[in-house]
Amino acid sequence: MDTDILYSDGLITITHDAIVFHNYYFPGIKKTVPISDIESINGYKPDIWNWQWRIWGTGGGNVWLPLDISRPSRNRIYYVSLKNTAFRIGFTVKDSALVESIFREMKVMG
Repeated sequence: MDTDILYSDGLITITHDAIVFHNYYFPGIKKTVPISDIESINGYKPDIWNWQWRIWGTGGGNVWLPLDISRPSRNRIYYVSLKNTAFRIGFTVKDSALVESIFREMKVMG
């Protein structure tokens, strides 16, 4: 993995090669997703329909959300769609404006 960190906030770390989701599994185990495995990333305004109140775990049959006890107060919720699967990762960050600019520059977010 590329060690040049573009963003890190304790919830996720973004490098040129991958996104690391902290506290993905219990207890505190990370999951690394290579950028090359990402189909797209979409951001949404938090509400009850897109798992604003889901702190950790499954958000339905094909969505998993890493631990974020502050998710209800975040201003954006993101979903990573992975190539060749219907599985998605839902996540939040502390600085959504910066993260969205990084994802657009990486061409994984429209």
